[in-house]
Amino acid sequence: MTAQGVDDAVRAREPVGERRLHPVTPFRRAWAPVTLLVGWAAHDPNQAQQQLTRLTTTTLLLALAVIVLAASLYGFLSWWFTYFSVTDSELRIRTGLVFRRTAHIRLERIQAVDVTQPLLARVAGVAKLRLDVVGADRKDELAFLGQDEARVLRAELLARAAGFAPGTAREVGEAPAHELLRVPPRALAVSLALRGATWGALAAALVVPPVLWLVTHSVWTVLATGLPLLGAAGARSAGRFVAEYDWTVGDSPDGLRLDHGLLDRSHETVPPGRVQTVRIVQPVLWRRRDWVRVELDVAGSDNSVLVPVAPRAAAEAVVARVLPGVTVPADAALSRPPRRAGRCLPLWWRGYGIAVTDAVFAARHGLLRRDLALVPHAKVQSVRLTQGPWQRLWRLAAVHVDTGAGKTVTARLRDAQEAADLLRGQAERSRTGRRDARPDRWMAAS
Repeated sequence: MTAQGVDDAVRAREPVGERRLHPVTPFRRAWAPVTLLVGWAAHDPNQAQQQLTRLTTTTLLLALAVIVLAASLYGFLSWWFTYFSVTDSELRIRTGLVFRRTAHIRLERIQAVDVTQPLLARVAGVAKLRLDVVGADRKDELAFLGQDEARVLRAELLARAAGFAPGTAREVGEAPAHELLRVPPRALAVSLALRGATWGALAAALVVPPVLWLVTHSVWTVLATGLPLLGAAGARSAGRFVAEYDWTVGDSPDGLRLDHGLLDRSHETVPPGRVQTVRIVQPVLWRRRDWVRVELDVAGSDNSVLVPVAPRAAAEAVVARVLPGVTVPADAALSRPPRRAGRCLPLWWRGYGIAVTDAVFAARHGLLRRDLALVPHAKVQSVRLTQGPWQRLWRLAAVHVDTGAGKTVTARLRDAQEAADLLRGQAERSRTGRRDARPDRWMAAS
């Protein structure tokens, strides 16, 4: 065995310092048995009501005391038998009283480490640590940790993932962040009011009830339909305003920091080098102000919004930080499909366009709501050409570019010869792009 192998074996036998979650965690987990009872009652409310009517007041109080005691015991034991530790190569999470489960999360497979604080958690001074891991269908999480402990652990995990030695990972601390963009609350509110979905939901809430009244002449039917529609029209916009309030984008060596939320505060990170696609969206009512929304496709991550609303110039400056060396193609630089594409898609064919630069494959669709997708050549997993019978008649084809996030960007209604050339050229650009791409590592720029 080599000296390196001996060192690894010795480190593997060394005891790992395990830590427990914050003492407030049992109060959160104690709700699990209560939730089961509520779910049973909601599933069969008639039987639940019959069972309650059979109980005397004394029996009901005793049952309530047993439920509270059982919930408290469950919360305490689940907290007591939950440990986590950070080794040289992985994060270990050990849980379970009867059936033990140990999760081994390799540090080099961590995509992002986010700190979230629901409203009650902010009041209690605790936070939830959520981890995006390559190949995992859902996020692993540590809930709850002390607010300062969560930030320290997040910085330690990022430093370990970046390759820092265990002895110096804690000393590195959290990387400093420079603010790039902040969305004013007024601009966010105006942007939500100018969305087509908001006006469509409001129109449905105002049109459907009178129609139902003319058909049924039933006040209860109108109220039962109109009130939920009206509530949904406002709730969706209000929910987005609360979630995207005080949206701040900061630049740091470990990626772009996203801080947002009015009630539930979230501190997320866009991993460097892991962004597969950037989408610049512009609803028709935003064009006069030249506002856009920037969305992301990140492999293995739930992060999907980079900028909820911003002037185009400011948004493109942020995109340049996500995709270094990439310039967003102007509308005039996009190549439209040939005019005969109108035979396949009248009028709407004018909303399609593509541009291929040295860095990205760009495709736009949408006549009213414009959606421009940018895919770096190094992130292209496969390229496909499709051609239906009607498209063959008019010598048209579509080129599909698949990314590592499981998403597809499509150049539609292209000339058949142009599509064939685009297919061959994109395959070569993807190959050379992957060869010359920078490594997807945390703090690669530091």
